[in-house]
Amino acid sequence: MISLPETQHFLRDMILEAGQITLYYRGRLNELKIHPKAHRDFVTEADIAVERFLIEKIRQRFPAHAIFGEESGQTAGNEYRWAIDPIDGTTSFVHGQPFYSISVALEYKNSVILGAVYLPAMNELFEAMEGQPATLNGTVIHVSKQNDPGECVLATGFACLRQERASRNLKYLSQLLPHIRDIRRCGSAAMDLCYVACGRFDGFWELNLNLYDIAAGAFIAHQAGAIVSDFSGTQKELPGELLCANPVIHPALKMLLLETKRTA
Repeated sequence: MISLPETQHFLRDMILEAGQITLYYRGRLNELKIHPKAHRDFVTEADIAVERFLIEKIRQRFPAHAIFGEESGQTAGNEYRWAIDPIDGTTSFVHGQPFYSISVALEYKNSVILGAVYLPAMNELFEAMEGQPATLNGTVIHVSKQNDPGECVLATGFACLRQERASRNLKYLSQLLPHIRDIRRCGSAAMDLCYVACGRFDGFWELNLNLYDIAAGAFIAHQAGAIVSDFSGTQKELPGELLCANPVIHPALKMLLLETKRTA
């Protein structure tokens, strides 16, 4: 068994250093090499450089661990697995916007036990460890106490590479928007989940996300008091459907999403 506190220190140092790599490339966006990955999706040399750095660090420290990276895919290993999204919010990144993050989670037997999400442009580090509260730059954070859905600010996402899929998010947006105060769209699911964790958003929902998109952020939100589920209120379908909200408004949001799903 690994030491979680020691591994958390390792993860913290590693993800902060990875953040400096993104800032290097962020200062040279006019020179950034961008490569097509899928329909209306792309990967930059910054994504590749950050993921390569993270994987090398992990392999040096934990050579037997499995790794699941967005750009490199899955490598086999023991019962520990690292889920890596090197730059979550690449579109924001290449447009010079600060709304991107680095997301790294560690699973043991398919359950997340450690997570970190770093927002380099804002110098904000969200962390959580099994059995401990979530933190932002070392200060304990909690979800909001908002109890009125009509006063809620929610976040969601509309990834263009998923636009041809049957389950589009627009129908859910049109259903929820009349019942809440406002909506935000940052472009990084990991960031959105951490914003729920610290109370900046009251809730977040999205469709068709991948494990590396949400593993760290969902764990951090959970450790901060959020309920993380699919639209039915269970975790069986994650990460296909994701609803994350404070425990007071989660039932109301779940009802709206579920009713939309049933009638679509």
